[in-house]
Amino acid sequence: MLKKLWQRGCDFLGVEHALLGGAMTWVSERNLVSAISNAGGFGVLACGAMPPEILRDEIIATKKLTTKPFGVNLILMHPKLFDLIAICQQENIEFVVLAGGIPSQAALDALKQTSMRIIAFAPNLLFAKKLVRMGVDALIIEGCEAGGHIGPVSTSVLAQEILPHIYEVPVFVAGGIARGEAMIEYLRMGASGVQLGTRFVCAHECIAHPDFKRAFIRAQARDASASVQLDPRFPVIPVRALSNKATEAFQAKQREVIARFDKGEIALKEGQLEIEHFWAGALRKAVMDGDIDNGSLMAGQSVGMVTQEQSTQSIIDELIAQGLNYLKNP
Repeated sequence: MLKKLWQRGCDFLGVEHALLGGAMTWVSERNLVSAISNAGGFGVLACGAMPPEILRDEIIATKKLTTKPFGVNLILMHPKLFDLIAICQQENIEFVVLAGGIPSQAALDALKQTSMRIIAFAPNLLFAKKLVRMGVDALIIEGCEAGGHIGPVSTSVLAQEILPHIYEVPVFVAGGIARGEAMIEYLRMGASGVQLGTRFVCAHECIAHPDFKRAFIRAQARDASASVQLDPRFPVIPVRALSNKATEAFQAKQREVIARFDKGEIALKEGQLEIEHFWAGALRKAVMDGDIDNGSLMAGQSVGMVTQEQSTQSIIDELIAQGLNYLKNP
């Protein structure tokens, strides 16, 4: 029964299990991505702010660790987006996941110069339909329970809004999923598969600092809260992370920038960039250096269900077993 439920997603991705690994900057690199793909899922490299040649190195290194399908996540606001697209084409990447907004037609046209398949995030039904018309090959709908940069709507609401109306392409559901039972319910609603990020942070193969992983294991769902915007002149895309000193520092950073702008010391755009760049440095500080007090502990609300460090294979096996048991005993 499970095979039938996600057959479309499996066929589209060319995998045994239609489970995508969420692209997490500094976390979703060669080791975790290849481990997810080798375990039957679909790993996704997080390009983040990588320059093109570093992305090329990461793709080559990942291919040495797996012969299974995997994708590359590209941020649409990257200043060298078209160079990154060219790298993906040169390295024969079959799947690109576009994040950070609605892609331009120029970006889609560049991607479609090869047989590359395009997956894009849809924040609502209107944009989901638009993306399908623009020619994307699949969609991801991600609710605000997810970690990192989030939208305002929950996964359950997005699923009800979008799944009954999009048939042309596979749709994958993300945000707050950590158990097989939830996976099954979204598949029953019409999803072709699911995406999980937080659940994989404590995989053995994940290179995140041990202290970063311990913070996840200790955390409860309510500890993963969204950042707050202090001034509408400086719009902030909310970031969900475990509350710590960095959370307070972000508020202080906003206040500092707002005060400097009011005094005429900086321009509006300059101030916006300062606020946005805060999280990039803070995330590396936590993931790579293990500074869990002053770094950003980006995590979804499903973090409360991350209770131990496990192999990637055992995480996926556990999800499958939970899903199969639920189908037998709903």
